[in-house]
Amino acid sequence: MITKKVKLSFWQILNMNVGFFGIQYSFGLQQSAVTPIYDFLGASPDQIPILHLAGPVTGLLVQPVIGAISDKTWSPKFGRRKPFFLIGAILCSLTLLAFPFSSSLWMAAGLLWVLDAGNNTAMEPYRALIADKLDDEQQPLGFQMQSFFTGLGQVLANLSLFIFPLIFIGMTGSLPTWVYASFFLGAFCSIASILWSISKTKEIPPTEEELAKLKSEKRSVLGPLLEIISAIKDMPKVMWQLALVYLFQWYALFCYWQNSSKSVALSVWNATPENTKAYSEAVGWTGLVNGWYNVVTFLVAFALVGFAKKYSPKKVHAFCLIIAAIGFLAFPQIENKNLLFFAITGFGIGWASMMGIPYLIVVSEIPKERYGVYMGIINMMIVIPMILQTVSFGFILKKFLNNDPRLAITFAGILLVIAAVLTLFIKSKKAPENVVTMPIGGH
Repeated sequence: MITKKVKLSFWQILNMNVGFFGIQYSFGLQQSAVTPIYDFLGASPDQIPILHLAGPVTGLLVQPVIGAISDKTWSPKFGRRKPFFLIGAILCSLTLLAFPFSSSLWMAAGLLWVLDAGNNTAMEPYRALIADKLDDEQQPLGFQMQSFFTGLGQVLANLSLFIFPLIFIGMTGSLPTWVYASFFLGAFCSIASILWSISKTKEIPPTEEELAKLKSEKRSVLGPLLEIISAIKDMPKVMWQLALVYLFQWYALFCYWQNSSKSVALSVWNATPENTKAYSEAVGWTGLVNGWYNVVTFLVAFALVGFAKKYSPKKVHAFCLIIAAIGFLAFPQIENKNLLFFAITGFGIGWASMMGIPYLIVVSEIPKERYGVYMGIINMMIVIPMILQTVSFGFILKKFLNNDPRLAITFAGILLVIAAVLTLFIKSKKAPENVVTMPIGGH
């Protein structure tokens, strides 16, 4: 029995992280396919934001709580993190299988809640597994591997939205047949990739002292919540400053993800969801475009770390936000579908920064003994703006933006400019040189 960290081979680290691919494939479908499904089921534009409430709410509740619970879990048979991977994967796979059979708008919305809860249940312990298994020297490779599978999973999910409509033509029930193919493949990837990682990875058991401490601790339903509240009270000032940046940054991203397909449909195809054939083409092309920004992301993400060391993380993040904002401002003005790739490249660079550079801004001021809970709180800082967006943007879109998805993308670009300016006002200690980007991946 391995009771301490040992050096792992490249392939052992890869096998350990294969499950992250399935999680991110599922998140890719949520980002790019769920809004078109809502459209096919008859949702009005101002209903779309509130129908996406599941993602941010489950991210707010599930990730920090599961992270805290898994820290205090150990089973000689099942381990510490792997039970949560498996539970999350089963939930995801069953929900992905059921999703295309949604007969109504509210059935699809309800299934999204279950799907997102499953994804978040699997994701938070997956990050902790890297710290559990790998020493300081190999942790960068572990996190790089998660970044790779984040990009790969979301790229392939978006490619499925482009390729499958060319193969699976027509309607099945209320939805196009390609929806069934994409979600069934997602169900397979979710459970198969997690089972692969579980079968190839052994967890390190706690020492006798750690086990005794785990057994002696009083357990309560409110325990994880009390720990989160305590950590928020003690939160460093720099995290509050980052939270303000995140308010505008993540509000903007949800505006883009909800409206990108419809914006492309109007600007390039001059089509609405009522024109099923043309709109399906637009959804497929948007999937290809979104797949490209994820390719850009994993190509440039780690190059940004070098720039962050040279010029400071906040300057690099502010610059990347401006590049992303320019892309968003150009995106709804483009009528040539091929030129969309140039605009979205800016977002790919910005997304690469969002995945890790903010962590470099705050890491030097986070106490190591509360690393797990503060990673959960950073995720809360991501999803709270998303919750605000889902409950407020429908009103903004209807009353001020004329229910025009193209104006929603422009609005997102303006918010990213504000986030970039606020980033420059963050004051933090110098980031340590041995820190690497840490993948966020979804919510």
